[in-house]
Amino acid sequence: MMEDIYREALTLIEGGKRGALATIIYQAGSSPRSLGAQMVLGEDGTLVGSVGGGRLEAEVMEGAKGVMEGGKPQRMAFHLTGKDVADTDMICGGEVEVLIEPLDPEQGDLYRKLVELKEADRRGLLFTILPTEGGPWGKALITEEGDMVSPLPDGLQGELHDFLKDHPELWQQRKAFSVSLRRGLHFFVEPIFVEPTLYLFGAGHVAQQIAPLAKMVGFRVVVMDDRPEFANPDRFPVADETVVEAFERAAERITVDESSYLVIVTRGHLHDYTVLKQFLPSPARYIGMIGSRRKRDTIYKKLREEGFSEEDLSRVHAPIGLDIGAETPEEIAVSIVAEMIKVRRSG
Repeated sequence: MMEDIYREALTLIEGGKRGALATIIYQAGSSPRSLGAQMVLGEDGTLVGSVGGGRLEAEVMEGAKGVMEGGKPQRMAFHLTGKDVADTDMICGGEVEVLIEPLDPEQGDLYRKLVELKEADRRGLLFTILPTEGGPWGKALITEEGDMVSPLPDGLQGELHDFLKDHPELWQQRKAFSVSLRRGLHFFVEPIFVEPTLYLFGAGHVAQQIAPLAKMVGFRVVVMDDRPEFANPDRFPVADETVVEAFERAAERITVDESSYLVIVTRGHLHDYTVLKQFLPSPARYIGMIGSRRKRDTIYKKLREEGFSEEDLSRVHAPIGLDIGAETPEEIAVSIVAEMIKVRRSG
């Protein structure tokens, strides 16, 4: 996760240890990792994240040693086609460019702010100059409130602020991208955004399997049930929050936005219907309800009678999860989280 990358980078800097940050800054065709994938390496053997594995990653690790020793960034290009694919021990083809940066002690405040933003679920944009031979290099973090943390020259900081004023749409980006400024500098930009939140309605066996999987792939997890013996930190140690509340009052306790994912896995039809009715009008990115088609049709019939349209009902993934023939709670959890990932990656 991005947060782990930033925290590890900060740990190395604060510990006075040399380290390097590797980032995929260009990707075309098929490649093992996508644009923005990162890895932190330390002289003490620290390794967090990945830029692809195989020989590509081995060469990046070797390049990182030189970056740590010399204190200067390096760009490495890989053409993963034909013989190159075989040599990298991968089945993927395409082109990848990786930027390897030394972890500079002067960037301590910047990485500290990055960790703070992620923990507070606040947004920002991290600009990194794409270095050229003999050209400048550096980073700048701008928060949505307009604060900047940067060792860059003041003139360049002002130009970045002006650029963002002219392009407010950049705050809506959720994937890394590149931009060019008027003075000819090229930047790689990483959006810092609120992680999507998964709301699990129901704290039974399936929810217990879903929670750690969802957490593992980058979701904030909130579990809600009307039974305190079920919705508690002992049963859900990885959950960010457990809420004990009657399902009829779910909408009073939970605020749903465009980055919310709702998974309805309560212990009965009535509770499923009660939760779904409250959140169908919400802007949630994903709504899924467990159960058979027969159960779904029964609930939909009642919702139609109450005025919900076919368009409203079409938002719901029911039966929930990708069709992989899942039967056990563990398999069902895999199918549900896989479907959530599919929705998240769809843009």
